[in-house]
Amino acid sequence: MANDSACDRFNPWGVIPSEWKKLCKETLGLPAFRGDQIATALYQGFAEDWVNVSTLPNQLRSQLQELMPITPLREVAVSSSDDASTKLLLECPSDGEKIETVLIPSKQRLTQCVSSQVGCNFHCAFCASGQLGKTRNLTAGEIVGQVMAACRHLRASGEQTLQRPGNIVVMGMGEPFDNYDQVITALKVLNDQKGLSIGARHITISTCGVVPGIERLSGEGLQFELSVSLHAPDNLLRDQLMPVNRAWPLEKLIPACKAYTEKTGRIITFEYTLIKKLNDRPHHAERLISLLRQLPCKVNLIPLSPVEEFSGKRPDAEDCHNFLDRLLQAKIPTTMRYSKGRDVNAACGQLRLKSIKN
Repeated sequence: MANDSACDRFNPWGVIPSEWKKLCKETLGLPAFRGDQIATALYQGFAEDWVNVSTLPNQLRSQLQELMPITPLREVAVSSSDDASTKLLLECPSDGEKIETVLIPSKQRLTQCVSSQVGCNFHCAFCASGQLGKTRNLTAGEIVGQVMAACRHLRASGEQTLQRPGNIVVMGMGEPFDNYDQVITALKVLNDQKGLSIGARHITISTCGVVPGIERLSGEGLQFELSVSLHAPDNLLRDQLMPVNRAWPLEKLIPACKAYTEKTGRIITFEYTLIKKLNDRPHHAERLISLLRQLPCKVNLIPLSPVEEFSGKRPDAEDCHNFLDRLLQAKIPTTMRYSKGRDVNAACGQLRLKSIKN
């Protein structure tokens, strides 16, 4: 095997399965067929140590262990919600930084909300993740590593029927399009049939409205779902809630979304957090209808989950349903999504890493 220093840059979980043959041949000096064996061991055998991969020769295992070791994220803490959601606090072995990921069960499948950065630089008013700013981007291997950590947790918990999450949403800590390349690489690994084989329609990227990322994704030819956090129907209010709107206001965001739907033939989901007497009034609903009426989309309404640094309140149930009814009457596909995990700060906007803050 070639002792190439380039190997040090690879986290094995961050390599797309189809690239392992080339990597083996050109970088590691191995026969190409070893690539399939390695991919199978990593993504389907859930290997966490080369030494235990019995399909590979002992010498090769030792070489891989030295050149590009598998480095699982360490499970630091587990928080279980009354609604059966589970939040995992994970530590990155490279530098000790900590991230959070959430497992959300449903009757159909298990959804995992993964993080793309340590912290976030976009400072949405009601999102705890951005309160401390961004420390760094996560690598593709660390993003995939969150899913591997979930698989390990499921096995340790005796969940024999669940080998892996069935849905992935990049909606945890961080802005995915602020770490575009690593996020897309990670999602390709998760989607690949020789990877985790999670269907593209079951993978969602959620952005706060980074227009260049939306434009770039539209040209990728990928079938991932796109979700855009909107949270306000006009620039004045959106500037207040989401500083990203000052860079890409609605006059830029909505046309970019329209172009995305035209180019990909896919609809966009708009996330709209309802905040009592701030964006949940009837006139807000009418403005939202006017904004989205000509756009192939659906809307997820999310009653606010409390965050210490934000004074906004959760709306009354009646106001939430009135808002929902107005959108449905306007024939805009809309659902009310009640975030799970609020009692353990695992709901939308609540991931914050209190252990670091305190």
